[in-house]
Amino acid sequence: MPSFSYVARDSASGREVRSTVDASSEANAIAVLLNRNLMVVSITEKMSKKGKTAGGKVSLADLVVFTRQLATMIDAGLAMVQSLQALGEQTSNKVMRDVIKDITSRVESGDSFSEALQKHPKVFDRLYCCMVGAGEKGGLLAEILARLATYQENSARLRKKVKSSLMYPTAVTIIAIGITIFLLVKVVPVFGDIFTSMGGKLPTPTQYLINISNWMQHYFVWMILGMGGSIWGWIFYINTPPGRAFWDAKRIKLPIFGAIAHKICLARFTRTLASLIRSGVPILEVLGITANTVGNVVMENAIKMATADIEKGEGISQALGKHPVFPTMIIRMMSAGEQTGKIDSMLERVADFLDEEIETTLDGLTSLIEPLLIVFLGVVVGGIVVCMFLPIFKLGDLVSGKH
Repeated sequence: MPSFSYVARDSASGREVRSTVDASSEANAIAVLLNRNLMVVSITEKMSKKGKTAGGKVSLADLVVFTRQLATMIDAGLAMVQSLQALGEQTSNKVMRDVIKDITSRVESGDSFSEALQKHPKVFDRLYCCMVGAGEKGGLLAEILARLATYQENSARLRKKVKSSLMYPTAVTIIAIGITIFLLVKVVPVFGDIFTSMGGKLPTPTQYLINISNWMQHYFVWMILGMGGSIWGWIFYINTPPGRAFWDAKRIKLPIFGAIAHKICLARFTRTLASLIRSGVPILEVLGITANTVGNVVMENAIKMATADIEKGEGISQALGKHPVFPTMIIRMMSAGEQTGKIDSMLERVADFLDEEIETTLDGLTSLIEPLLIVFLGVVVGGIVVCMFLPIFKLGDLVSGKH
């Protein structure tokens, strides 16, 4: 049962009382305190231990499984509490199990399912709660949960595709940097000492390489600290409001990768908008949720400005069309959907089209990056080797120069 922290005053003595009380709802908690002759000054719900999620994480995969199975159980006619109890018993994620148990107890106490979900914002975001709430009001909870699971599956598939496409070039780049540092710090100095002992003038590329190696030996620790500090500073900066606004505005304009980032945000925007409209959520609330989940400050600000225009009576496509961050193709598709009354279906098609474009671009980019990285690695390592062997070709000149 939920617990409430309160501040109250004793009616008889007037002294202040601070404590907690267990009750099924806030109204019941206030009633209990009034029966104790306590006048409530303030009262807030206290999250129970089993409701906390700070000790762990619920992955998107666990959430998809929970949503899909709950939709199936409700569609089969099982009661909500019975379905939640079954899901709580079978999940292997301890955090998810504790969350489900807490939701079950709240539903048994009289809360609606969407109200119980709102107590766990770390697990169930605003989009999830609003769609479930719309499903409860319209009597289509099983259908809404199935749509929500499909939405999550599409999001998870796209996220996995992006991560897998970036994994190979990231790994090769790290290996290339590691090999280069090892050669410069450990191998080049050995050859440098040998060539120095021979005397004579070294070839210019070899001399440059030895100078770089000497610099790295003396300042390697400072270089690593500097790189680490720069990375930490950049991450800290882009997590601030001005930094995030700056980075979001620049990253969608980057060559190649900017187009991918822009399409990912657009796909998330159109799919979220389609899911919420189809679920019957009011349009202004839909736009508010979409603005918070789109993942880009530029698009978020554009949606908020469009929301103000829609409140004045403009259409969705007309209001969004004022902002260049939304491509003309998407605006025209939305306009056609508004005219036919099927804007949710049209947005779903746009989202599917964008997902396919993202996957095609990523596949092509991965195919292009692989040979480029191999060439890069060969040029770097091969360049170092060639610089080290150049003096050997002029070994006779070095020895004669020494004499």
